[in-house]
Amino acid sequence: MPATRAELTAFLDGLGIAWTTIEHPAVFTVAESQFLRARIAGGKSKNLFLKDRKGRLFLFVAEDEAEIDLKTLHLKLGAQGRFSFASAELLREVWGVEPGSVTPFGAINDAQGRVTVALDAGLLAHGTVNFHPLQNTATTALAADDLVRFLRATGHEPLIVPREGAPAGSGAIPD
Repeated sequence: MPATRAELTAFLDGLGIAWTTIEHPAVFTVAESQFLRARIAGGKSKNLFLKDRKGRLFLFVAEDEAEIDLKTLHLKLGAQGRFSFASAELLREVWGVEPGSVTPFGAINDAQGRVTVALDAGLLAHGTVNFHPLQNTATTALAADDLVRFLRATGHEPLIVPREGAPAGSGAIPD
């Protein structure tokens, strides 16, 4: 059984990670979440659950307004061949969430470490980052460093991806 939202927050608490959550109507896309922008401080995200040609799974976490070129992203993440979106069934099985609720917090459900998590350094630069807490009817904010700490605690060493053409260490994702 996938972790519940209460189990997720207990895990965060156990790591000493400070977090806040706001409740809202279900949102399935970045466009649908626009009404939340004024209520949520920090970096907003879009999360892509992807599969490469060899069946390896990746979660790519980017700034919500970033334009992502799926034709070249595999080169930046070390994948084998171009990406396609993983099926809803695979998302449920491995990451433990429903479509529309994709979040890095799903790492709590991937005990076998099947998913490589890649984070947009530009998103992390916001300091505070926001994600669904396993359900798309709420948004949880935490410090970017604490997101990395959470991922490591679940056995997922994240790849930090800078933007192409940006100065080294500046952090953003290719448009």
